[in-house]
Amino acid sequence: MTFPAARTAIVTGAVSERGIGRATVNYLAAQGWNIGIIDLDDALCKAAAKEIAAQYNVKAYGVGANVASESEVRAAVDALEAELPQIVALANVAGVSSPIGYLDLEPAEWDRVLNINLNGVHYATRRVAESMVKNRIGRIVNISSVSAQRGGGTFSKTPYSVAKAGVIGLTRATARELGEYDITVNAISPGPIDTDIMGGTLSQERKDELTKDLVVNRVGSTRDIAAAIAFLISEDSGYISGQTLNVDGGLYMH
Repeated sequence: MTFPAARTAIVTGAVSERGIGRATVNYLAAQGWNIGIIDLDDALCKAAAKEIAAQYNVKAYGVGANVASESEVRAAVDALEAELPQIVALANVAGVSSPIGYLDLEPAEWDRVLNINLNGVHYATRRVAESMVKNRIGRIVNISSVSAQRGGGTFSKTPYSVAKAGVIGLTRATARELGEYDITVNAISPGPIDTDIMGGTLSQERKDELTKDLVVNRVGSTRDIAAAIAFLISEDSGYISGQTLNVDGGLYMH
């Protein structure tokens, strides 16, 4: 299935300057994708979209929404669809960290992390899938984590690992159900990436410590993940679906 000449990628969690989402919208806009942004703050979403449109000469629009609210997500996608060309791709990047130990975990923290990191992926996927099914073309990429595969062992702990494992299950199930409509669904499982979700900017000492567990000589960059997303939403990746691509410096080999 050939992509339309004017195509839009929606990216959730794309406002933070040092985040994976922002790196992704920059990378995709440079490839000619029109960009839809969903993040918490409407004004920041619109400012980021304006900046991207000016820098890369593409169409871009941003809408504020909490991904943990299905009604807000649906309204945001409706608004993006009204402003932008056909939605061909969705990158579910929005997420939160959770460094609280299991024995200190309160029910509210469990719910917060699951609602954002798992339910949020479902809500965005479910709404965007409706449009992709009508057009019979789509690429969806979800962000899981090496924490899902190793049971943590990173900055974030149990609810994060559980949510990110759920993302892999959601990826496989939706890939199976949506495949007949020429929609692919894949996940990316990052290892240590130099972003603020790791508990603030990484010091060189912390980078060196993290690198000891890797087979490459550095921690990951947001561009590493953006490039993987760009590949999995490309026209050439149509024979890949239901997969989890580890972009983790060799931390978890399976």
